[in-house]
Amino acid sequence: MEITGNKSIREKHVAVFAFPFTSHPRLLLTLVHRLAAAAPTVVFSFFCSKKFNQLLFAEQSCNNILPYDVSDGLPEDHTHALSLEERVNMFLAVAEDELRRGVGVAETDIGLRINCLVTDAFFWFCGDTAKAMNIPWVAVFNGSPYALSTHLYTDLIREKLTTPQLIGSATLNDEITVDFVPGLKAVPIGDIPNGVVLGNLESPVATMLHKMGRALPTATAVSVNSFEELDADLTKSLSSKLNNFLNIGPFNLISKEKTSVKFDEYSCISWLDNQKTRAVAYICFGTAFILPPHEIVELATALEETKTPFLWSINKDSYKHFPEGFLDRTSGNGTGKVVAWAPQDEVLNHVAIGVFVTQGGWNSVLEGVGAGVAMICRPNFADNLINSWMVARVWEIGVRIHGKFTKDATRGALEQVLSQRYEKIEALKDLAEKAVQPNGSSDKNFKALIEVITTGHLA
Repeated sequence: MEITGNKSIREKHVAVFAFPFTSHPRLLLTLVHRLAAAAPTVVFSFFCSKKFNQLLFAEQSCNNILPYDVSDGLPEDHTHALSLEERVNMFLAVAEDELRRGVGVAETDIGLRINCLVTDAFFWFCGDTAKAMNIPWVAVFNGSPYALSTHLYTDLIREKLTTPQLIGSATLNDEITVDFVPGLKAVPIGDIPNGVVLGNLESPVATMLHKMGRALPTATAVSVNSFEELDADLTKSLSSKLNNFLNIGPFNLISKEKTSVKFDEYSCISWLDNQKTRAVAYICFGTAFILPPHEIVELATALEETKTPFLWSINKDSYKHFPEGFLDRTSGNGTGKVVAWAPQDEVLNHVAIGVFVTQGGWNSVLEGVGAGVAMICRPNFADNLINSWMVARVWEIGVRIHGKFTKDATRGALEQVLSQRYEKIEALKDLAEKAVQPNGSSDKNFKALIEVITTGHLA
């Protein structure tokens, strides 16, 4: 590999190992770009699958961030479509060996011994790798701190909830709440991430998360995309459990450019410019969740019957599931716009947006908070459920669709959110903005993270 930049000024070498699925690589690289800008004498070797490296490094490059491809574990001759779970399982089978191989390649290429491991927190084995190399391990958790807490206390949760019909069961019982985890508000058992106490506890993903929860207390530092003021009790609890627990977000507020939108292929912003203030529903379910066809119909029907203006970002393969004539009718009368991609952060911060319809992924929730936009959450998997619980029942900054979209439930949710002002989200927005300002809590934590990565400890 050709090494660019001024090699003579490189003093430290950090290996970064990304989890090559959904939004994980992009979020980790966003953090690494911030680290690289703050520590110009450090070179970062970024390990991810070839697919993501080609995509991410085509968009932006940096002299002291170098991409290295690792195997995704898929056999070269595979022909049939694989589910996300199948692909994750295949990658996990080779991940540890791929990291060790990549470390050797990068050290030879760059001519510097690796001084620190910065990895997706999912890679529990990196604690042992870092210990064997006698270097710090910095774990980056890309989900919500609420989900993180459940993984750290999985053994406690399983010990307390030992009823045979609960453990491993797919049957959810909302009358049972988890109210004994330090720092965590009472949460229905059905909203605890799958694999902690419900579902297949022996699956590779559940096993990975369980091992992660046990390993993270050995990490030199654990960072999350959040801010301390969102939940002081939870921050205190996690800080007591983890070494150097660092809230360093919200990322979207830190990376936001105050200039015009650089890329808006479908002219979303100009369309929003012609809409009424706080009247539009922005709909997007992230990169990993494809809304089932019947739910597309129910959601579309509710939008049309309530005459709610909407901007809907959805993959083109799903267009065929819209009700007959829906696209022509709504685009023709100016009430709706359907696109294959939207500049989400800029859209959410537009004055026309009145509600964000989301799956409740952590990064989407933080973007909604950062924009001061109330939410309608239709959770799907992973931390979506506990995040949606927080949005609707704890922070009271939106509502939640229980189960699937139906026309009536969607109509009620739209009417409720668009007809009232959610003052609490404005308060959270203000706290988030203060956290990322100079000398704010997240700014101070980021400087602490730089200290750990460059020196191996806090001053």
